[in-house]
Amino acid sequence: MTAPAAPAPARSATCQGWWHDAVIYQVYPRSFADSDGDGRGDLPGIRSRLGYLRELGVDALWISPFYTSPQADGGYDVSDYRAVDPVYGSVADAEALIVDAHAHGLRVVVDLVPNHCSDDHPWFRQALREGAGSPLRDRFHFRPGRGPNGELPPNDWISLFGGPAWTRSTEPDGTPGEWYLHLFAPQQPDFDWDSPAVRDEFRTILRFWLDLGVDGFRVDVAHGLVKAAGLPDVGHHEQLELLAEKRVPYFDQDGVHEIYRDWRTILEEYGDQRIAVAEAWTDTLERTARYVRPGELHQAFNFKFLNAAWEAEELRELITLSLDSMLAVDAPTTWTLSNHDVVRHASRYADGDPARGTRRARAAALLMLALPGSAYLYQGEELGLPEVEDLPDEVRQDPSFRRPDGGNGLRDGCRVPLPWSGTEAPYGFGPATTAPTWLPQPARWAELSVEAQSGDPRSVLELYRSALRLRRDHPALGAGRAVEWREPVPGVLAFRRDSEAGALVCAVNTSDRPAPIDAEGLGDLLLWSAEPPATDATGAVLLPPDSTAWWQAR
Repeated sequence: MTAPAAPAPARSATCQGWWHDAVIYQVYPRSFADSDGDGRGDLPGIRSRLGYLRELGVDALWISPFYTSPQADGGYDVSDYRAVDPVYGSVADAEALIVDAHAHGLRVVVDLVPNHCSDDHPWFRQALREGAGSPLRDRFHFRPGRGPNGELPPNDWISLFGGPAWTRSTEPDGTPGEWYLHLFAPQQPDFDWDSPAVRDEFRTILRFWLDLGVDGFRVDVAHGLVKAAGLPDVGHHEQLELLAEKRVPYFDQDGVHEIYRDWRTILEEYGDQRIAVAEAWTDTLERTARYVRPGELHQAFNFKFLNAAWEAEELRELITLSLDSMLAVDAPTTWTLSNHDVVRHASRYADGDPARGTRRARAAALLMLALPGSAYLYQGEELGLPEVEDLPDEVRQDPSFRRPDGGNGLRDGCRVPLPWSGTEAPYGFGPATTAPTWLPQPARWAELSVEAQSGDPRSVLELYRSALRLRRDHPALGAGRAVEWREPVPGVLAFRRDSEAGALVCAVNTSDRPAPIDAEGLGDLLLWSAEPPATDATGAVLLPPDSTAWWQAR
């Protein structure tokens, strides 16, 4: 089967490439749609719901890993990068999905996991089987231990999932052997990117999926491939988050950029519309911008925006810095509110009040979709899904939940399967005879299903559909490099976006009381996240608390 040409950009006249203004929808495949009734989502399930994504109004989908994997970390422990795990289908299913997505006018970005693999990967298994001195060990970070008998880890690095970032191997004769590095779970050994074999392998992996027709790659842990020479100690035993405020010797080393310049040449062998997106957690936006310099990757996630407080002044400063940082390297800015690794923003913004969380989530969505650049949506946010915070311990899958000194396993709470229809679980997630979903769905989700929200003008789903329709049609939205800030008002950020064919004003009230907005320059009200703004006796426009509105600008 040969994949047809990918769809043309929606506004090709206004941007250099489709990714400059694309809205990209993240699909976590195990939790999106189940075609065979086993309680786990799969590629045919995604394929069956492409019409929904087209109607929603997105431009592309990014699919989290579906490669062959023991699933120690939700598929981010890959044992075969050129095969599809039977849980999700087959390579033929992947190719059919790509073909159908293109026929629906959607592009397909797939996850690439180059920092580490599974301990079930053939290379790693052979390295263990052959013992110390095996040439295969050069493809990973095997090191002798410290201490009189090598009983201590080679350095003081801590895993992101808790505990030491090193596990001691066992030699073929059963004696304790060398240690291997894993920045995440012990089942995820890190590759050593100084190895020519590793670099060659990923060149062929890129070409394999490009030949199948994918439009790009989301590069997992893009900042982690290269470690500082000698693997020096950090100097403390604090567990770091991905978005660390300090540089460490295993993240954001300058050597990663040589790798991405090499990958860019491979992408350009397939024309100028295939892309790569960096998941690069850096301490500053200026460091993030280095991943999207000319000749490197095309986009980088803006995690500073994702982690920002619901506070007007902070958001304004961060938006300005984000735009300026990407403008300096001639790259588009990206915006995202949630993903598969963080608490859903409807719950993050709640501060203990679910209704407040929903109001703020609606407002934040309109803010994000009004900003210049590309936006990423995480499946279910268009339904206003909250975090599921009461999952029983026995069903949790997040490996950090089981690790000493690890996390709380809350990544599971944002990965619960979607509700599509009906009043009882599994809410249309799979066939009527389906097995229980791999994570249980809350009973309260019946009212949040796609079916329940479709056609209801007050629903979160219809708000997203309206916003995405306007974003596609309005000439001032989408691609761009700057906003024109309006006079600041406490608790409010407001900006204007101009184009030759029209202009738009977006105003956001992050406070808990109505806020006055200068009516000068405001035309017709286009869209609002809560109640429509009112006008007081002085002629000022009053924007409701925790809300956003768009106006046609005069």
